[in-house]
Amino acid sequence: MTEPALADLPPSAFAKADPSPDPLFYAEPRLVTHIDDAAVATVTELYRGLLPAGGAILDLMSSWVSHLPAEVAYAGVTGLGMNAAELAANPRLDRRLVQDLNADPILPLPDRSFDAACICVSVQYLQRPVEVFAELARVLRPGAPLVVTFSNRCFPTKAVAIWRALDGAGQQRLMALAMRDAGFAATEQRASVPRRGDPIWAVIGRTAEGG
Repeated sequence: MTEPALADLPPSAFAKADPSPDPLFYAEPRLVTHIDDAAVATVTELYRGLLPAGGAILDLMSSWVSHLPAEVAYAGVTGLGMNAAELAANPRLDRRLVQDLNADPILPLPDRSFDAACICVSVQYLQRPVEVFAELARVLRPGAPLVVTFSNRCFPTKAVAIWRALDGAGQQRLMALAMRDAGFAATEQRASVPRRGDPIWAVIGRTAEGG
């Protein structure tokens, strides 16, 4: 049976309890961590295995903390986020862009210019995930991965309604559907759910090879 497209969901599915412009909410820097050390290590290990050393990396919805493995060198890391001060505090970024993806999902980046992209513990705030993922598919090279990771924490007034209504497995399925609708050729789901501490769910999409 064919899975439904996210476009079939009502607009209210991606509404937020706080409808005020996102730049107001993110204007004040939040130099805090949003997941515990073990969860950070889980994300870093995923990146170690999936993001190519020496590649050009796009860290979307970035902040002041880098989850990239410290020992791996990349050709360049571009961070796009909501707060300039947070991005400035991230030492792994070579380029920093401030953009509200809910207001404008179009990335100011060339086609096929990145070898991998990642979104860590922020995807729950996207009101236009398919449009954003389609842009990521555009800027990624053939066969490149998009690694989306998330936990069970969020700013509830800014997370979209459907996200708050789902559990971790449901959220994984939602993101896999969004990637499919955006044109990713394949998706994979992984999970690390410890008895104590913060869980990490991951959805990995890959662009089509060649073409």
